[in-house]
Amino acid sequence: MSIVKLNNRAVKDATTVGSFSGLGNLVFISRSTASSSSSLSITSGLTSTYKEYIFVFNNIHPSAAAAFTFNVSIDSGSNYNVAKTTTFFMTQHPENDSETSLSYDTDKDLAQGTGFQSLDLGSGTDNDNNLSGYLHLFDPSSTTFVKHFLSNTSCTHSQTYANHTHTAGYANTTSAVDAVQFKMSTGNIDSGTVDMYGVL
Repeated sequence: MSIVKLNNRAVKDATTVGSFSGLGNLVFISRSTASSSSSLSITSGLTSTYKEYIFVFNNIHPSAAAAFTFNVSIDSGSNYNVAKTTTFFMTQHPENDSETSLSYDTDKDLAQGTGFQSLDLGSGTDNDNNLSGYLHLFDPSSTTFVKHFLSNTSCTHSQTYANHTHTAGYANTTSAVDAVQFKMSTGNIDSGTVDMYGVL
C-alpha cells in the first residue's frame, strides 16, 4: 500500500470551501433559572421535532454539599420515576496535588432503579464552587425504543477536588419521555441555569 501525501499549500491557498451538510443545528428552546429552587422541571418542548436534546448546565451552585441529579417522566411531570440502567465513572485531582484518581463508582449507578441519577460526585458550597456540563437525551418521543442518555460534568467537589464525571445509560421505557427534572440530592439549587437545545 502506497503512502498518500497531502499538499499543504492546497489548503493554505484555498479561496473557497465547499458547503457542509448533515452536521446538525442546535436550536435553543428554553432556559430554566434556579434561585434557591428545590428543582428545575422542564415540562414542555420535548416533542418529536428533534431526535436529540441537549441540556447545558451553567454554574450550578448548591445550598448543601450534594450531587446534581436528574430523572425523567412519561406523564408530563406528575411522576419522575422511570426505571434506568446507568454507568458512572469519574476522575479527581485535589488542589493540594496529594493524589489523583480514575474510578468507577458503583454507589452512583442504577440497575433498573427508579430514583434520580447522580450526574456528579457532589459540588461544594463555597462561594466559588459550582458545576457545569451537559446531558444528551436521544429521541425521547419514540414509542418504540428505550431512551439513551449521556452526561459529562465538571465540578468543584466539597473537599476542594476538581471532579470530572461521565454518566450514561438508558431510561427503560418505550413510552414517550415528555418531562425532565434536575435537582440536588439534598438541599436546593441556589443559582445556575439549565438551557435546553434541540438538534436538527
